[in-house]
Amino acid sequence: MASEATGVAGLAERYARALFDLADENRALDQIAADLRGMRSMLAASGDLRRLIRSPILDREAQGKAIAAIGQQAQLAPLTRNFLGLLAKNRRLFALPEMIDAFLGNLAARRGEVTAQVISATPLTEQQSAALTEALRKSAGAKLAIDQRIDPSLLGGLVVRLGSRMIDASLK
Repeated sequence: MASEATGVAGLAERYARALFDLADENRALDQIAADLRGMRSMLAASGDLRRLIRSPILDREAQGKAIAAIGQQAQLAPLTRNFLGLLAKNRRLFALPEMIDAFLGNLAARRGEVTAQVISATPLTEQQSAALTEALRKSAGAKLAIDQRIDPSLLGGLVVRLGSRMIDASLK
């Protein structure tokens, strides 16, 4: 008997799976993945947005209006905007970061990709990114997707996570 996931992780996985299935039906997996990566970047860059999705003080309507305006301004696909609206209506916006990770994980698994998380102090240049991708692809021995994140608290270097391995060559 398989155990069912509980808590925020289980909630996030169920919502992410539903979005994944809808995106797959509509042949919009790449568009939705791009939208979710953009949302993840916005969440990382904006403390106000993080407070918006986690605030118990804001009611459903206020969260819904705010997230709809953000979706419109960011030119997100209608499916993504509808999904965010549903999260606001159901008071589930707090789990959005986990849902994004679950959706992208499902997409990588579907494509047979291994995802490497790369955290740097500043955005990598095209040459740096290409060289890192090639080195990690050789190490992984499979298709590789890079999940780049910026951590301004780092002074320099990189933190790379590939599966259960982590290489911390950063300076903090």
